[in-house]
Amino acid sequence: NAVVKDEGQSYKGLSAIKQWKTDSSKKFTYTSTPFAAEEKDGKTIVTSRVTGNFPGSPVDLQYRFGLEGNKIASLEII
Repeated sequence: NAVVKDEGQSYKGLSAIKQWKTDSSKKFTYTSTPFAAEEKDGKTIVTSRVTGNFPGSPVDLQYRFGLEGNKIASLEII
């Protein structure tokens, strides 16, 4: 039941999330280097420098994780 939000789209469930990851990996080659992390409003926020062969590279992105127990229930990439 996890949800990923990226580039204005939402992907719900394991199958949709796996497809999103596969499609993203086919489009671009990139690395992500985390440099900050914090807890805010019940979310774990990791900020990373993403560098690759995509327009606007490099860019700093926030990965906002919502956790349920020890599992990721949501991820929003901003």
